[in-house]
Amino acid sequence: QLQLVESGGGLVQAGDSLRLSCAASGRIFEDYAMGWFRQAAGKEREFAAAISRTGALIKYADSVKGRFTISRDNAKNTVYLQMNSLKPEDTAVYYCAGRGSPGTALNVRGYDYWGQGTQVTVSS
Repeated sequence: QLQLVESGGGLVQAGDSLRLSCAASGRIFEDYAMGWFRQAAGKEREFAAAISRTGALIKYADSVKGRFTISRDNAKNTVYLQMNSLKPEDTAVYYCAGRGSPGTALNVRGYDYWGQGTQVTVSS
C-alpha cells in the first residue's frame, strides 16, 4: 500500500497563494506517477494536475493552467501543488493520488491510491 497524507490547506483570500504537500510512505515513491484532484461541495472529483515518475511529464487542467504548479521531490517522497492567484472557485477538498501504471492519467480511475484530502477555502 502507498500511504498518502496531504497538508497545507487552509482559508485564504482571493489572489493569495498556498502550497499543498503530499507525503508518501509504504512503497517506493519514484515508482508512482502522482496527481492532484479536487472536489467541491456537491460536485464530482476533478483532475487538477499530474506529474510522471521522474517529473519529466506534467499535465494541468485548463482551469488551473498558469496558476498552479505541480512538482515532486523523490528524495523526500513528497509531491507538491503550488497554487497562486487563487480564486473562490478553487474552493474544494484537494486530494493527492498515486498511479502505479506507466504514464500520467487525467481521471480518477487512473489512480490506485488516495490521500484523505485537505480543505482549501478561498474567500472573495
